[in-house]
Amino acid sequence: MGEAGTGCGWVGSELFVCCDDKAVHKLNAEGDEPGVVAQLDAYPTDMHWFPSGNKKQQSDTVAISCSDGTYLLVLRNGRIEKKIDAHKGAVICIRWNHEGTAIATGGEDGIVKIWSRSGMLRSTLAQTDVSVYSLSWSPDSNSICFSSSKDLIIKPLQPQAKQVTWKAHDQTVLKVDWNSVNGFLVSGGEDRKYKVWDNFGRLLFASKPMEFAITSVSWSPNGELFAVGLYNCVRLCDKTGWSHSRERTDTGSIMSVAWTSDGAQLAGVGANGNIIFGQVLDRKVEWVNIEVTLKGTHKVLVHDILSEMEEDLDFRDRVIGMAVGFGYLVVTTTLQCYIYLLQNLNTPHIFDLKETVNYIQLGEKHMAMVDVNGIQVFNYEGRMVSAPKFQGMRSEVFNSQTVSMSSDIIAIIDHSDTKLIRFFDLATGKEAGKPLQHVLDVTCVQMNRWGTSAQRKCVFQDRNRDLYIIPVGSTAAGTKDVVPFKLGTMCDSVMWSSETDMLAGIMDSKLVVWYYPNAVFIDRDLISKTKNIQNDPEYGKDPQIQQFHGTQVVVRRSDGTQLSTSVSPYPITLYGIVQRNMWEHAIHFCRYVKDSTLWACLAVMALADKELSTAEVAFAAIDEVAKLEFVLAIKDIPTVEGRNAELALWRRRPDEAEAILIQAGLTYRAINLNMRLFRWERALELAVNHKTHVDTVLAMRERYLKGMGREEKDSRFLQYKEGVVIDWEKIKAKVAKEAELEAARPNARPYQE
Repeated sequence: MGEAGTGCGWVGSELFVCCDDKAVHKLNAEGDEPGVVAQLDAYPTDMHWFPSGNKKQQSDTVAISCSDGTYLLVLRNGRIEKKIDAHKGAVICIRWNHEGTAIATGGEDGIVKIWSRSGMLRSTLAQTDVSVYSLSWSPDSNSICFSSSKDLIIKPLQPQAKQVTWKAHDQTVLKVDWNSVNGFLVSGGEDRKYKVWDNFGRLLFASKPMEFAITSVSWSPNGELFAVGLYNCVRLCDKTGWSHSRERTDTGSIMSVAWTSDGAQLAGVGANGNIIFGQVLDRKVEWVNIEVTLKGTHKVLVHDILSEMEEDLDFRDRVIGMAVGFGYLVVTTTLQCYIYLLQNLNTPHIFDLKETVNYIQLGEKHMAMVDVNGIQVFNYEGRMVSAPKFQGMRSEVFNSQTVSMSSDIIAIIDHSDTKLIRFFDLATGKEAGKPLQHVLDVTCVQMNRWGTSAQRKCVFQDRNRDLYIIPVGSTAAGTKDVVPFKLGTMCDSVMWSSETDMLAGIMDSKLVVWYYPNAVFIDRDLISKTKNIQNDPEYGKDPQIQQFHGTQVVVRRSDGTQLSTSVSPYPITLYGIVQRNMWEHAIHFCRYVKDSTLWACLAVMALADKELSTAEVAFAAIDEVAKLEFVLAIKDIPTVEGRNAELALWRRRPDEAEAILIQAGLTYRAINLNMRLFRWERALELAVNHKTHVDTVLAMRERYLKGMGREEKDSRFLQYKEGVVIDWEKIKAKVAKEAELEAARPNARPYQE
């Protein structure tokens, strides 16, 4: 360019740059300059395009801050739409919020101001004694983080809310960027360091001093990487801080870095007028024994580690995204999507893309792809199945933490209210049941893939790093009797097994594997006996599970090191045996292994499938005498509905148990169930409504109160007691008669061994 560059931004495949020649230039992805788009009256200091996630007005307008205290709204064709007087002295930094409804500016006068979309002043957010060199919006657009000398300040837009201030660097902070996906901040300063922070101002990573001051930092759109610019150098860093690569440049100090919306390419402008273009290469995705590597802008290498087979795949257009799993490889370019069967890489399914794909997630039968229009679900032949939508959806924040897909349901964290998890049917795209409302912000959601739709479960983490599990299959997530169960605290990462229903999580630097998490909903007393804990201090701070397939769990530490850990192969074998209903074989297998954890898993699996004889053997093996006796008592119940009601009661679902009995016409058993649970009001209500056993309920209640040394004070019981004579002989005879009638029912049959 010849003049120093001060700002840059991508619009599709075109790069716009503002320089000290008072002009806005347009370049293509190859670096060729078609020409000057707009000529300005003052020196530009920063620029920011309208958020690309807003499809209706996608990147039509750029906001440019100027040295004369004004900022401009300039259309894509170069026409200056509006010029606004903003600050005394230069306007140093400018940013649109994520919705494109407001603009924030920071000036040489130390003031941060908020403006409307049309350029009207909304508020003066903050005033400091030093120049504001950089600012960035929070993910929810309700706060702004800006630099003030050595400090970073998070200032909420609400006047009553408290601001957060902390010393970030030893010298002036020059740049700060706040990622909308992971919520992390990255800052760079004159102390030659870059640092990563969480949204509370806690330090997550601090680099060693570089050669020169950090003049630019920028997050990639998906929040997995960020770029750091300094004098004649650009670094590509992981979100946890460590460097993937470092490139030497001839640019002078890199004043601004901008990413394409797909996160595959970046550009930077230097103080000497040179512009650099970078492509993120050597990206790897792995699945079992397959490793897929992006070797060039148009080339992908597929490597089978077991057979040592390698195959190069060449593409006509630039490769944007890759995903491998469940026997398939999916590659997206700027224009097309390629779906390969890993057993045959020669004949892919190919279909055209309307928009650039920002994220891909694979499932057993479907794949989900995210672009600016939202989420689309495809089958592996390239046919679109559904497109789940909800009000307030922001597709740019979707990633592996906020979206999780099973074979029939997809779970999405609602970014407009992060306490909500929404569930959608993959086949129709419609919401499946009510959303799950949590008390805190949800940071991660994971759906299991094993089993039928009735066995579908979801685990999620909240901002306190607590881990919860909830069923989302046959019982809707929003019903009142289903509440999340807390599996543990201090959870860093969690992942379901791709082959079974096992769940792995890293909690407090320990690898915890729940062999049968469904135990939470069957018999939560056994959840501790069906999990395995491995102590491994090597995991360090903030480890993430990358893969859980078969017996192998792959964990990546915060410094980028990958660790592989094995779990017991016996639960996987047990899953296979139980899935084929080979219960006798399962008992023989557990006797051979002689592991109490495996016996506990078998006991709960048998209860889930109502195999009481197998559960009896399993409970005896782990010395659960009380549970064994209860199983024997259930086996003696003559009716199937009676046994099913007792099993529902075992699962802590009394309302479901009562409904089973009432529907089957077993009124006395339903009344008795409520009396056993000391739900006296409900027992009396059933007796009165069905005009039977009112005296039984009153007699049992009287005996209960007498044993407790208390007197009756409930008005309803006192009311019915006046007109009822309690005769224990008659009551015992009626109860005995009920047992005879139940045993004589046409559908009554003893439990089949």
